[in-house]
Amino acid sequence: MATNTSNIVFDDIFTINAIDKEGKKFDRVSRLYAHSKNYDMDLTLDYNVELYPLQKDQSFALALASSLARGPPGAAGGEEEKDSDVWRPDGKGRRGLEEDYEYVMYGKVYRFDGGTAEIVTAYASFGGLLMSLTGSFRHMTSIVLGDPLYILLRK
Repeated sequence: MATNTSNIVFDDIFTINAIDKEGKKFDRVSRLYAHSKNYDMDLTLDYNVELYPLQKDQSFALALASSLARGPPGAAGGEEEKDSDVWRPDGKGRRGLEEDYEYVMYGKVYRFDGGTAEIVTAYASFGGLLMSLTGSFRHMTSIVLGDPLYILLRK
């Protein structure tokens, strides 16, 4: 699980058990349903099928991060810190976590459901593409309501 030396607040390997099980509502967007290998978490995620095609039974690595900067928050210090999240189309500048993944979205945690005392659900929106992550609260202690969030995927 994430440590305090990283901006990653959650990561695990997920296996897709269904895609669009309630029907497809948009041409370029699908909703996947997946279960994680290590932490017994359930994930529902909307994603762009043209940018990142996925199939049922496929596995992928998922990370949630508070920032794309590598290393602990605020480690860069001074002037450099201001540029740590800058993404530039010319590829210049600092290399962040996005270099290790194939599909990245930026969004915000907009809701947390308590559920039972042990099980909670975090909801995030990435420009209207929604995610819900359900499982033990112990694995989600670093996910904060209202905070910005990056989701990073790789096959």
